[in-house]
Amino acid sequence: MTTGRRVVPGPPATPADREAARRTLDLLAAELPRVREAAYAWRHGLAGLFVGLLGFGLIKGRTDVSKLAAPYGALVGGTLLLSLVCGTAGALLLLRAAHGAPVMVSLASDTTAAAARLRAGEHVETLRAVRALRLGVLLTLVCGAALVGAVALTWYGPVQEGPRLLVRTSSAAHCGQSLRVTDGGLVLKTDTGEVTVRLADIVSLGPVDACPAAGAAP
Repeated sequence: MTTGRRVVPGPPATPADREAARRTLDLLAAELPRVREAAYAWRHGLAGLFVGLLGFGLIKGRTDVSKLAAPYGALVGGTLLLSLVCGTAGALLLLRAAHGAPVMVSLASDTTAAAARLRAGEHVETLRAVRALRLGVLLTLVCGAALVGAVALTWYGPVQEGPRLLVRTSSAAHCGQSLRVTDGGLVLKTDTGEVTVRLADIVSLGPVDACPAAGAAP
């Protein structure tokens, strides 16, 4: 206690104060091992989660992303890149939390000062390990979500439309995607539905990048 500028002894410690102090010292002494154990458990738990996600991703689905319509192919690539970056960073942070950083510890010549420095260093390391654990778990979960999103895009993203054909007859012109040839006719998928054009009536046909707008001269 302080009175003005004088320092005077405080009241004597009670048994409850001594018990609280002992529990606090025990807690500080064991805090770093507890964080290491928690990080180790989280690492194994998240590894099991990703084994399940990889098994889910192996279910048969669309595998050629080049068949996806723009911009879904680029979205799949970007999502996979995000998953890779977050997964790598998350794994490194979990390893950092579970095993610590590769650093050297310098000891002072005074054993009392060295012991105090070690205790302070362990507490600082505990705080860093907790931050690494929290951020590592978050990044790993983001990695899993991005991986699932990429798989979902490859499964359910729209595919590129096939080449369009512009078919001219003596009386009309039709433009659409070629579906099939049957019974002497060419079946086109147009904006208004399926149209069958007799092969004998076709004057010319050719591929086009896009069909002309309705009312425009073909």
